[in-house]
Amino acid sequence: MGAPDPLSLRRLKAFQPLNRLTDDQLVVLASRAQRRSHGPGQRVAERGVRDGLDYFLVSGAVELRAQDGRRSLIEAETDKALTAVARLQPRMYDVIAVRPSEFLVIEQEILNQLLRTAPQESAEPEESALAPGAGDAERVMTELLVELRANQVRLPSVPDVAMKVRRVVDRENTTAEQVAAVVSADPAMAAKLVRACNSPLYRGFGDVRNVREAVVRLGLNTTRQLVTVFALREVFKTRQPALQQAMDRLWQDARELAALCRVLAERIKGIDPEEALLAGLLHDIGGVPVLVKAEQHARLVTEPEALAAVIRELRADVGAAILESWSFPATVLASVRHGGDWRYASPGAAPQLVDVVILARLHQQSGQSTPVPALDEVPAYRRLGAPELDGAERLQWLSEAQARLDDVKQLLALR
Repeated sequence: MGAPDPLSLRRLKAFQPLNRLTDDQLVVLASRAQRRSHGPGQRVAERGVRDGLDYFLVSGAVELRAQDGRRSLIEAETDKALTAVARLQPRMYDVIAVRPSEFLVIEQEILNQLLRTAPQESAEPEESALAPGAGDAERVMTELLVELRANQVRLPSVPDVAMKVRRVVDRENTTAEQVAAVVSADPAMAAKLVRACNSPLYRGFGDVRNVREAVVRLGLNTTRQLVTVFALREVFKTRQPALQQAMDRLWQDARELAALCRVLAERIKGIDPEEALLAGLLHDIGGVPVLVKAEQHARLVTEPEALAAVIRELRADVGAAILESWSFPATVLASVRHGGDWRYASPGAAPQLVDVVILARLHQQSGQSTPVPALDEVPAYRRLGAPELDGAERLQWLSEAQARLDDVKQLLALR
């Protein structure tokens, strides 16, 4: 066989973050990359290995296999294949080809060198004069992008109790007693779960008195989601008081969005309201490492507009990396990666979690200074297709659901 045909620049730009490179840089990158082919059943990459390589899936399909037995399919030219496969190192998955598959294999250090010299994306008009913090903002963006590619970003960890509950619930034949035992090991979390179960959102005919009763009433899946939701508050922390104010604003915005997502999901068939609540709360989690990184740039701390611009630029990539490291499901990961794109059209005909996040954000920003597109220009609006959303009412029913929103916000404020 002869050498494979070179990938077109257009094809290369379909991958992230290759789309940040210039045409000249892409030519250099392609000349230093490898093309590898794998047949069905062959191992592409091994869990636990740190090899310094990025595998971009050009054609075919692979399966990611986690240590706990979970499996995830990635097919070429789909959303899951936009970034390098199993990018975090040491690798968290075995990567096995399930169809004849071809990869573009790039050394991470080569890609990082090119990214360091890639031109910065032009700022939006209202952000074009961010001095004096603009230089610091560009440095933070470049540093974080390079560190992200090298798996060196200080990603927050899943709070211990949330990870333990998720693992227990994911096991077969798990009982309410087993989940309650894990939650009860954290007295603060146990108290929150009982109070949540007695809140207007979940209250039954009588109050629950202990964690086991709460788990039985809520069910295992809702318990898992709520424990994660309550644990997330501890992630939004930083050491500098000035940056903690920005972190608190990030958390407040997340709470507002999460409440909107849950109330919206209650009206959308096929969407789990608790998963929508969690997706809304996680939408801006990529801003957390940005704020932590900003601790090293004193001038940027005093420039909230520049800092906000960095968060907007990087939150999708960093947020997706966080959720990959936390082994969150693909539906939640997609809502973080694409939830900030008004024009995003998710594949398939059924409503997706990302559609709920996009529509909730549209409602959240309506009436603010930031311009938003018309409803008929947003694919997520057209896809959800709920009767309550027909016409030009601009989600009027959400305004009428204020009491329900208040109940969700009260839930997220539990201490």
